[in-house]
Amino acid sequence: MLSTIADYTRLTQDLGKSMTQVAKQPDVSRETDYFLSHIGNVKTIDDFLKDYRLYSYAMKAYGLSDMAYAKAFMRKVLTEGVTDKDAFANKLTDTRYREFATAFNFAALGANATSTTAATTGTATQYVTQTMEQKAGDQNEGLRLALYFTRKASTITNAYQILADKALTQVVQTAMGWSSTISSSDIDAQAKMITDKIDLTDFQDPTKVTKFVQRFAAMWDATQAQSDSSTNPALVLIGGAATSAGLDTDMLATLQNIRFNR
Repeated sequence: MLSTIADYTRLTQDLGKSMTQVAKQPDVSRETDYFLSHIGNVKTIDDFLKDYRLYSYAMKAYGLSDMAYAKAFMRKVLTEGVTDKDAFANKLTDTRYREFATAFNFAALGANATSTTAATTGTATQYVTQTMEQKAGDQNEGLRLALYFTRKASTITNAYQILADKALTQVVQTAMGWSSTISSSDIDAQAKMITDKIDLTDFQDPTKVTKFVQRFAAMWDATQAQSDSSTNPALVLIGGAATSAGLDTDMLATLQNIRFNR
């Protein structure tokens, strides 16, 4: 039986050790060594985009691998930077582009953009984190989502940021027991649904984030488990129980109406 909470706890109770193990894996170590030894030679946006190995490493580090093909789009992100509030990256709901343009701030720093901590070791750390989450997802997609949500939670300030990110949306919908079909409804109605049930300021509190992730993990495991009569240990951890065939109706109602406020 899946136990997302158990896997999540195992990885996060000593996150530094978990990341070191991933960083030492041959494929990760090889790509990181290349990135760190070559990124300093990049002096322009053109240089960056021409070295696909460097560029794709950086894109993966910031969770943008699926946009690596869109070089014209990313050129605009990098060219306009983040200083001007009307810059392209600042207008995008998805904050990953702003994070990328901040790390590789050619607009403000020019040729020195690739010598900053954010562009070098900061990006390498991001790459290892992304890889750890990806590898976790190969075994348990719920674990990948839990790790991702934990990492991103403190950056969430409004419901639209959640709705702009498919992974964050999936975590919230699962945790709250909402059907994914609500994603086809009006975006403002979805945002109101989130803010009516969740105090987003709670995501600034690591303890409350952990509680929310536990809730997600319990719901995830319950919906993923095969039909049998065993009790899901993840649900027990948050004070409830369920069979793998589904949640008890009273428990589901209780979970759906929890507000994560003080």
